[in-house]
Amino acid sequence: MVTVGEILWEPSPEWVEQTNLHAFRQWLQENRGVTFDDLHQLRRWSLDHLDDFWQAIWDYFEIEASEQPTAVLGKRSMPGAEWFPGAKLNYAQHILRNERPGKAALLYANEDQVLHELEWSDMVSSVRILATELRNMGIRPGDRVACYMTNIPQAAIALLACSSIGAIWSSCSPDFGTHSVLDRLSQIEPKVLFCVDGYQYKGKSFNRKAEVKNIVETLPSIEKVIYLPYLDPNDTEPPVQNAILWHDLMDRDPVPADSFQFEQVPFDYPLWILFSSGTTGLPKAIVHGHGGIILEQYMLGVLHYNLKPEDRLFFFTTTGWMMWNFVVSTMLYSACPILYDGNPVYPEPDALWKLADDAGAVLFGASPTLQQMQQNMGLVPKDKFKFDKLESIMLAGSVVSAECTKWFYDNVKSDLYVAPGSGGTDICAGFCGPMPGLPVKAGIIQMPHMGVDLQAFDENGNSLINEVGEFVVTQPMPSMPLYFWNDEGNVRYQETYFEDYPGIWRQGDYFMINEEDGCFVLGRSDATLNRYGIRIGTAEIYRCVDGMNEVEDSIIVNLDLPGEKFFMPLFVKLPEGKVLDDELKKKIGAKLRADYTPRHIPDEIYQVEEIPYTLTGKKMEVPVRKILMGRDPEKAANRDAMSNPGSLDYFIRFRAEHKDKLG
Repeated sequence: MVTVGEILWEPSPEWVEQTNLHAFRQWLQENRGVTFDDLHQLRRWSLDHLDDFWQAIWDYFEIEASEQPTAVLGKRSMPGAEWFPGAKLNYAQHILRNERPGKAALLYANEDQVLHELEWSDMVSSVRILATELRNMGIRPGDRVACYMTNIPQAAIALLACSSIGAIWSSCSPDFGTHSVLDRLSQIEPKVLFCVDGYQYKGKSFNRKAEVKNIVETLPSIEKVIYLPYLDPNDTEPPVQNAILWHDLMDRDPVPADSFQFEQVPFDYPLWILFSSGTTGLPKAIVHGHGGIILEQYMLGVLHYNLKPEDRLFFFTTTGWMMWNFVVSTMLYSACPILYDGNPVYPEPDALWKLADDAGAVLFGASPTLQQMQQNMGLVPKDKFKFDKLESIMLAGSVVSAECTKWFYDNVKSDLYVAPGSGGTDICAGFCGPMPGLPVKAGIIQMPHMGVDLQAFDENGNSLINEVGEFVVTQPMPSMPLYFWNDEGNVRYQETYFEDYPGIWRQGDYFMINEEDGCFVLGRSDATLNRYGIRIGTAEIYRCVDGMNEVEDSIIVNLDLPGEKFFMPLFVKLPEGKVLDDELKKKIGAKLRADYTPRHIPDEIYQVEEIPYTLTGKKMEVPVRKILMGRDPEKAANRDAMSNPGSLDYFIRFRAEHKDKLG
């Protein structure tokens, strides 16, 4: 057994001296005249001198701006803090300036495990050609461009081409069902859709041409469809008329560098739109800016994850998760991302480890749930692979336990920097994570990131140490959302992050920080579901299930159980006289799979007489979850605030009857 806080690995002085963070500290001493006894002092300085810190980041990474900023922070209050006012720059320009002819810009593979390279010169040339063609189509700064592609180089090229001309990017993974895609893209009205014919998963091909046709026919804003036959490169029959074949579009003469102009946009100009999981309605369309993403991604990858030029990194993700944006952004500092399309445990359970070893990955990343799957399968990757290049493990997407941390030392490599962290789609960056130079302690995230004033608050807004509270950030960060798309008056934005503590960002997690700055992210304090490291909105479940004639109402929760396990039950109310049987259960599961993804399918389905509601008509997922996890029912829910207080009695009985399963 391992105990929380047990030291699993300590860096040597020689290792520390080779880190990027050590070099940054030396630069601060030489160029800013500031020195620090330890990393805790460095972080404290970054908060007490927020402007000086972010100016140092700007200067250290040599941010290129065609027009210089007049300040670091104009307006300082949240929401709406104004970073580097007056500056003009471009995200894609900061990636393409790193061109290294003859070197790999990225690697990519699929379930066939054939590893390919895309050289920098080829990627840069493709970006310029595609960007020029988009301009010729009439795409202008501020136009939205959507992507329905797998995790392949063409998706990364399309993102860079769009951002280079000031178009706003957004992406959905092809394993999203039509409803899920339309819930997102209908909000932003894209002019262009990049798409593929389908995707691979667990040895099977899933054709999505019908879904593409439905999406295009439902969204009148789409003027151009750019189609890549991916499953079958010889199938040039597009899903819709007048679609442009990717290869035809790219069959152009190279665009000389000196004749290509990157669109210069303000620091806070929209770069991309990411979507929340849709817990309380339609997924939130979260807008991030060019400048904030540039700065935060430099700091995150170089200083906190210690990535160096030409380091190869692999993180298992799809194009529908913000980690894909992180992976692509590692090219800002000339790291080499490894893209993968497929099932993480196919054709063999250790497929990802093989890919990482074959590619010579320096950093390997995945969700803790993937680690639990590997452990349950009895895999010991070190018995099969050498991992000569592997130095770090990045863990993100869900809560990391002490046992999860130790598993990597026992089963992968004893000399590793295992670096769990916590970030989010909301900021497309990290709040807390590794601080190279500190020891790795089981079950503890090392420290809040520099420049992140992360605290735990009680309900009255008091800061807590060694006590569980709400996860809050009390000073602005450059990559906090600019706004939500189509959110008139920023009403939903304000309600999402600033309603509970005015002027203070509330993330929606339970959080604890100790006296040594060690962090514990303890799961969502709202109703978001988290399966296999992917956040799922309850609203998506309800839109699907409650729309069935056989179901009147439903409620779903996800329960984190001991041993990295979880249980996601769905409770349904049926029309009077109807009984839940196996046929209906299968029908519900099939509809969730078809409309959304296999991850949306609950572990079990139960019939109830009533669904708990508040007096204002909101389903009570959080109180139900607390009751099922063993919380005192009187503390879990205020019956006086309910329209049907007796409905909770079923869940109290359910907890008692299933105590062995629920822990």
